[in-house]
Amino acid sequence: MSASREYVLEQTDRAARRLQLQDGHLAEMSERLLDDLAVRPDDRVVELGCGPGGLSRRIFQRLDAGGVLVGVDASESLLAANAASIGTGGAARFEPVHADVAGLGAWLEGADVLVGRAVMHHVPMAEFVLGRLRTRLRPGARIGFLEPDFRTPLARLAMLESAGRTELAPLLFWATAINHLYESNRISPSVGSTLGPALAMAGFFRVRFEWAECRTDAPMIENMCMFYDEVRERLSDLGIASADEVARQQELLRALPTDALPAVWGMFRVTCEA
Repeated sequence: MSASREYVLEQTDRAARRLQLQDGHLAEMSERLLDDLAVRPDDRVVELGCGPGGLSRRIFQRLDAGGVLVGVDASESLLAANAASIGTGGAARFEPVHADVAGLGAWLEGADVLVGRAVMHHVPMAEFVLGRLRTRLRPGARIGFLEPDFRTPLARLAMLESAGRTELAPLLFWATAINHLYESNRISPSVGSTLGPALAMAGFFRVRFEWAECRTDAPMIENMCMFYDEVRERLSDLGIASADEVARQQELLRALPTDALPAVWGMFRVTCEA
């Protein structure tokens, strides 16, 4: 997931564990994205912000000896974890690239497929990158993104809490905290909502997008608590929440029954062609 030197979350082993948990949660959406992109066994696939390899492993399983996966990430430690995770798990070749994805380097050359999962919302002014990307890809290259939406579900959460479901307050607190954190770092917590129109404006063809809720279950709650662990100091420094308040919110989240919780975030699945 890591995108650049300004990546707002951690790039540590702890972050890798959270991303592994998140990969399981996004399994179905990820496989649908790869289906949409019709990844072929001999494709050269460039993955932006590949992180420790959750999506990479899913891509690698679709490639054979003629295929190449280029994993681009700003974190050397997460790239190393990715390479170790893939290991000898397939006949394809894995090429790790330590770079800021916004730089659009030579690693884009010859790409048949470009894919990114939960990466563009970590890129400041992501629309600039998408516009420049259009001139760097060969005609016919397939592009796909999965991007979270931390804003739209706030409407239902706020309505339910206002209607008497006060136990949902920690979900609203978490959603508000992540929005404020991203905004303070000049990155968008809802870039997925504009990806489709932005790609169309940049001149990409056959732009398709779909929005879906992410279920709020026990793994999702644990993901949210691990997020708090990663950004505890930043939230305090920015005046968003003190360390003590973060600890209290983690307790409240873990105490929630997870059988009937509303969505805290959604995901946009966007595909197009160059």
